[in-house]
Amino acid sequence: MDWKKALGFTDRLRTIQSLTSAYQQSSSSAAFTEAQAQARKCETAFYDQATSKEEYDHLCQQAIDEAEISKSSTPATISSDQQPDADTDADADASSSIDPSAGQQFGQYASCFHHFDGLHSTIYKSTAKDGTVRAVKITIPHLMTAPHDAPREARLLREASSDKVIPLIETFTLDGGRLVLVLPFLRYDFEHLLRRDMVTATQTRHILHDLFQALAHVHKLGIIHRDIKPSNILMDSPEGPAYLADFGISWKEGDPGSEPADQKITDVGTTSYRAPEILFGYRGYGTALDQWSAGCVVAEALAVGHGQLFDSGPIGSDLSLIFSIFKALGTPDEQRWPEIHQLPDWGKVEFHPLPSQSWDEILPGTSSNGRDLVRHLLCYESQQRFSAEEALRHPYFSTH
Repeated sequence: MDWKKALGFTDRLRTIQSLTSAYQQSSSSAAFTEAQAQARKCETAFYDQATSKEEYDHLCQQAIDEAEISKSSTPATISSDQQPDADTDADADASSSIDPSAGQQFGQYASCFHHFDGLHSTIYKSTAKDGTVRAVKITIPHLMTAPHDAPREARLLREASSDKVIPLIETFTLDGGRLVLVLPFLRYDFEHLLRRDMVTATQTRHILHDLFQALAHVHKLGIIHRDIKPSNILMDSPEGPAYLADFGISWKEGDPGSEPADQKITDVGTTSYRAPEILFGYRGYGTALDQWSAGCVVAEALAVGHGQLFDSGPIGSDLSLIFSIFKALGTPDEQRWPEIHQLPDWGKVEFHPLPSQSWDEILPGTSSNGRDLVRHLLCYESQQRFSAEEALRHPYFSTH
C-alpha cells in the first residue's frame, strides 16, 4: 500500500473539499455539513476500496462527474458497493448506541449529538444535566496518517495548558482504539464570525491579540502548531476570549510522536495559509511557520470582505499558491530570500520575475498599523518575521 503512504493528508482534504463542493452544488437544498459528511464517507470508501492512486483518483473523479450530471436533480448518493460501514465506529463500543432522539453516549458523556465531521475525527456536542456543554472529539484510528497523531495532540494540549489554549478536560479510549478528547464546546470559530461579518474592529483586535498570546506561549514551549487558520481560533462569543485549538498535527522536538527536527513533514497546514518554505520542501522549519500563517489570518481579518490573502486555486495547488504569493509580494531572489539555498525544491520550476505590490495595493482600505503588522509577518526570510511576542508589542495592539 505504498501509494497510500505517499498520499498526503492535504491531498485527501482537497479531494473531500472537491467532493463537498460537487455534492452541495448537485442540490440547492444540500447544507454544507450534509454535503461534507457525504463527501467524507465517499472519500473514505474510495480510499479503502482502491488498489492504486490511479484507481482512487478515478473513483473520486467519477463521483464528482456524477454529481455534476445530477445538478438540479436528485443529490448524488453513495452506491451500496461504495458505502463504508458507517456503523463500525459508532457501534464498536457497547455504550455508544442509544435512542437517536436522546443522542448517543460515549463513556460518561450522554446526549451526544453529531456536530461536525473532519477527515480524522468526528465531533459530538454533549450537554450534561447541569447545562455544561462539551465537545466530544472521537478520532478515527485508521485515518490517522502522519502528521496526524491523536495521542500526541493530547500530550501537547496538556503541556500547552493556558488561558489562551483550549483546555483538554480529559481523554479516554473506546473499542477499536478510538481515542476520545473531551474539550469545552465553543459556539464560534473566527472564520464563521468573519464570513458573516459578526465582529467589530475592536473585537477583531482582541481576538488576534489572544491568538498571538497563545502562539507566544506554545512557541516558548517549543511547540509548532502547524495549522494556524481562522477556523482553529474558537470562542463562545464575538467578545472573546479566543482560544487556539486543534493541535492534531502539532510538533515538538523530543515528543515520541514528532519527527526529527531536520526531517519535519512538509505536508502540513491548510491551503492558503501555508508558508513558502514548506512549499519548496524545507524540512528544518521552526515556529516562524506559524507566524506566516498568523500573518495570513491577520490580513484576512483586516481585509475588506475578509477574503483570503493568497489563492491556492480550486484544488489547493501548491503552484497556484506560490504564484499567488509571488504576484503579491514579488518573485524573490537570493538577496531578498537567502534561505532559498536551503530549499530542496527551489530551482525545479522557473518563475517569471514579478514585481512586488505595495501594501496599500495588497490590503486597500485597512489601517496603516494593521498593514504594517502583516508586512512584518509575511516575510520570505523566516528569520525576519515577527515572533509572536514582537507582534504583541506592535502598535496595532496598542489600543487593546
